[in-house]
This record gives sequence, C-alpha cells and structure tokens, in this order.
Amino acid sequence: MVKHIKSIVSVIAVAFLVYIFTFYVDGEMGIILLAFVVFAPLVSLFFALYAQKRVKVSFDCDAYVLKGSYLEVTVTVRKTGAFPLAILEVCPYASETFRQKVKKRKLTMFNEEKRTFTFRLDAVVGGNGEVGIYAVYSCGFLGFMRFPMKAKLPDPASVGVIPPLPDIKSSSELFRSIADTVLTSDEEEENDTAMLFSANTTPGYEHREYVLGDPMKRINWKLSSKKAKLMVRLDEAVASVQPVIVLDLFRRSSVPAENAVRGEEQLIRAVFGLLFLLVKQGIACNFVYRDASGKSVMESVDNPDYPNQLLLKVLSIRVIPDKRVDLSEVGSSVCSCVIATTDAGAGFSAVTDKLENKENVSLIGLSVASANSTSLPLWYLDEENNFKMV
Repeated sequence: MVKHIKSIVSVIAVAFLVYIFTFYVDGEMGIILLAFVVFAPLVSLFFALYAQKRVKVSFDCDAYVLKGSYLEVTVTVRKTGAFPLAILEVCPYASETFRQKVKKRKLTMFNEEKRTFTFRLDAVVGGNGEVGIYAVYSCGFLGFMRFPMKAKLPDPASVGVIPPLPDIKSSSELFRSIADTVLTSDEEEENDTAMLFSANTTPGYEHREYVLGDPMKRINWKLSSKKAKLMVRLDEAVASVQPVIVLDLFRRSSVPAENAVRGEEQLIRAVFGLLFLLVKQGIACNFVYRDASGKSVMESVDNPDYPNQLLLKVLSIRVIPDKRVDLSEVGSSVCSCVIATTDAGAGFSAVTDKLENKENVSLIGLSVASANSTSLPLWYLDEENNFKMV
C-alpha cells in the first residue's frame, strides 16, 4: 500500500513539474517533455507485458544443511524471447528453520539468454525447512509498474536442517528402564524356550549361535550372557522384545510455525539421541513415524548406521498441522513403548487409545512444563542431556 502511494505521489510530482516547465519556463521544451512523459510509460508498459510470458525461473540448492551453517541457493532466470527484458523482480522465501532475511532481487536482461544469482540462508533451527520463489514480477523500464509472470513458478524445495544430537549416557534412567524391560522379556522368552525344548526334544528349536551377518534385533542378550556366546532367535518372538520408539511431531494449526519449529527440533534431538544409544548398546528397536504421504510407518532399527539414515528421512518430511501419528500397527506384544510428542495435551488420547497394553508405555515431552493429559509417565531431556521424569 505504501509503495502504491509513493508511485502515485511520484506521478503527480512529475506532472506538476512538466506543467510548470511548459507554461512558465519554456513552452516548446515543455511539449517535448510532455510527449516523453506520455510515451516512456507506454514503452515501459509494452516491455513489461511482453516479458510476462517470456521468462522461466528455476533454482537449485542442497537437500540437507547442518544447523549453524548456511545454505546456498542459486537462482537461474532464462529469457525465451528475442527482445530485451526490462526490470525483473524475483521474490524468494524461506521457512522458519532459516533466518528470515531473504531480499528481493531485481535484474535486467538485454543480450543474455540467462542470468544467475546466489543468496545464502542461515540455518538456525533443526528440522524440515522449505525454500522457494513465491513471485516473479515484470516491472518495465521505469520500474513503477509490476505485473506477475504468467509462467509457472518452480516447485518449492524441501531442505532438512540437521541438528546436533545429544550424547546421552547409558546411565540415563529412561535408558536403564527400557534396557531392564528388554532383558526381562529375554528372560521370559528363555523360559518359554526351555519349555519348548522339553516338549519337542529338539535342541536349538528357537535359538542358535550367532553367525556373522545375523541382524542384531535377533540376539537374545540374556541367554547370550549365560552361555558366554551370542545366541540369536529363530522365530517371530523377536518382535516382542524390541522396544518401540514413536515420534509424534504434532503441530496445532493455531500455533505460529516460528514457535512450533523450536519444540520439534528439541523432540527430534531427544528421540534420536535415545535411538542412537539403544542401538549402540545392542538393543534393536522399532521406530514409528509419519512418512511424506502422512501415513504412519514402522521400521526396524538394528544397524548402528541406520539411525543416521532415519534422521535424514524424518528431516525431509514436511510437518502436517493437526495430524498425529497412528499406532494401530504397533500391536499389543511390545515389551516397551516410548512415545515422543510435542503435545500430549488435548486430543493425545487418540494416539494412546490404539495401544492395547499400556503397562510399559512412557512419554517424552519438551520440558517439565509439558502438558500430559494421560496417566503415563512423562520424561524430558534437560540441558545436560539427561532424561528426567516430570
């Protein structure tokens, strides 16, 4: 609105000066100036309208960037016609994971078929971000008129900002609770195996010695410690002794995105810090999250390198407001379940109601002040990277 007012004031000022010059200074020269003032905007209008359909804009950037560093975005503007193009205004944008100082760029194209420029974005918050171009305008030679380009704008790019992960110690109370539950489940399974052994008289019916290449998730740690060698399970009972880690990046549409991304980063750090520790200590897990389509998926994490791949997957997925994770596929036979959520307040029961057995279920929130509408224990990661119970 302010720009339009400035343009109107400028036009009135020019018209007033031409009037004064024509009638009070030099009439002949005033007529020439008047012709120029009328003719120049018409020429500018022609070039502005001409350029509307004869420009293609694209941009390129990396898919991931470390928090605290910067992302380079290269914008390419191509001319598809023979005539020179007057002033073009390119308007890029970036989401809340980047520092919000993205300036508009103006350029002209005469003999060049294309022009490029690069701008940098500071990555300040971990999580999924977005970079794109929301508008391109043709402004003519004079620059006081603007017409949006009719060519299709490039699709926005999803950029994952990788946060530093906390180094959670194995002495953490939450980790010890999960590990104890897994060992207890191993012991119960060992007793079941002994019963099967006596009934079937077939040694190794459910277990055998570890062979290089066997997945870690099938190792029975309790039995292995007693036999002084690694023993792996051969049946489907392995799923019952794998803890389930759930990531629920829930964002209410009423909460400003610039506020929500901070909590989402904090939760991602806590979850993957715990996930790395579990796998590092030889405890395979099932990890539940929402994929790019919004569907909840569960993946087994039994390789020390896989949490890194999962982290990149999560960071590449845009958060859908007002949509929670679905636990209907988890089942009732899990030994332990940890649900990390940005909001355990109103409506969170829609998540926990899908669990048939809540005996070994706990939550991870953002802080000691996090809402908890359930009776489940709530943990949070403090500033010293220790999990504390609220």
